[in-house]
Amino acid sequence: MASGGGYGDPSQKIDYVFKVVLIGDSAVGKSQILARFSRNEFSLDSKATIGVEFQTRTLAIEHKSVKAQIWDTAGQERYRAVTSAYYRGAVGAMLVYDITKRQTFDHIPRWLEELRGHADKNIVIILLGNKSDLENQREVPTEDAKEFAQKEGLFFLETSALEATNVETAFMTVLTEIFNIVNKKNLVADENQGNGNPTSLAGKKIVIPGPAQEIPAKSNMCCRS
Repeated sequence: MASGGGYGDPSQKIDYVFKVVLIGDSAVGKSQILARFSRNEFSLDSKATIGVEFQTRTLAIEHKSVKAQIWDTAGQERYRAVTSAYYRGAVGAMLVYDITKRQTFDHIPRWLEELRGHADKNIVIILLGNKSDLENQREVPTEDAKEFAQKEGLFFLETSALEATNVETAFMTVLTEIFNIVNKKNLVADENQGNGNPTSLAGKKIVIPGPAQEIPAKSNMCCRS
């Protein structure tokens, strides 16, 4: 069971820290999604992100305190070389496109290729079609995105940062999946310890899924707002 929890208590004990990156073209709403999740805010005059910034929010998942460290990676081409380093250490990723701009969806395979080239191979990824409040301007059919997500083994949701539609659900889907993977690895580690085998996971708070964990396709997680 996962709960949204508060927006930050400095005295709170943290059990896990999960790094999640937001990627996609410029102006698809990555910073607005981050602001909605981390501070429950939305700004109509948001400016383009320069370089990279991150926000944190602490949540409760299965009675454990999880700090989500969300990195907002600038989508503008001239910053791509700078931001590639920020994929390292990420255990979750959100691929964001704008449902009213087909080009932003057509660029998703390139973003996915770059992500998989820099991040852990078992990173948990969700595809987000943002600005679902602009249905009358839609250029990307939901079925196109759903089909792509199923083919690539991604979670998928359509979101609206403006109306706060599915933003919380998107983050909780990714964070809960990461949490479940880490728990399974800890269970295996505990069993290995019981058998006298050493493990590198004991006592770790910041956990990155290792290569032994295979993440299945997320064909049952496709839905729209």
